[in-house]
Amino acid sequence: MPEKPDEGTSDDAAATGRPARPVPCRIVVCRDCCCGTAKVSGIDHAAQTERLRLEAPVRVSACLDVCDQANVVVVQPSAAGRAAGARPVWLGLVNDSRATEDIAAWVRAGGPGVAPKPEILDLYACLPPQRRAVS
Repeated sequence: MPEKPDEGTSDDAAATGRPARPVPCRIVVCRDCCCGTAKVSGIDHAAQTERLRLEAPVRVSACLDVCDQANVVVVQPSAAGRAAGARPVWLGLVNDSRATEDIAAWVRAGGPGVAPKPEILDLYACLPPQRRAVS
């Protein structure tokens, strides 16, 4: 279903009669040629995806074209985060449960533009393909 970019709340009010709550940030996980495959060993890729899904909606993507940074996770800001000027945050080499938990905690706190990014996540920062230097 296409996302409605101008809306900052979920459809809970219409569907359940309960007050609407803010739409959380969203997460994209790459799961294609390198990310999410046996090429990146030592991590349960399905468990990582499900853990992140406990905090926010997760979209599983085909190759995000930064294979040298597998496993790639992109945290997209909520409507409130976008209103504050936040942009998606690309994280690479997310290959252990501690990194997944750090991302989950940040997302739970509000994510980009809402909560400060934990410094530990700076270790995982990577650039999206269009911003990478061309050799």
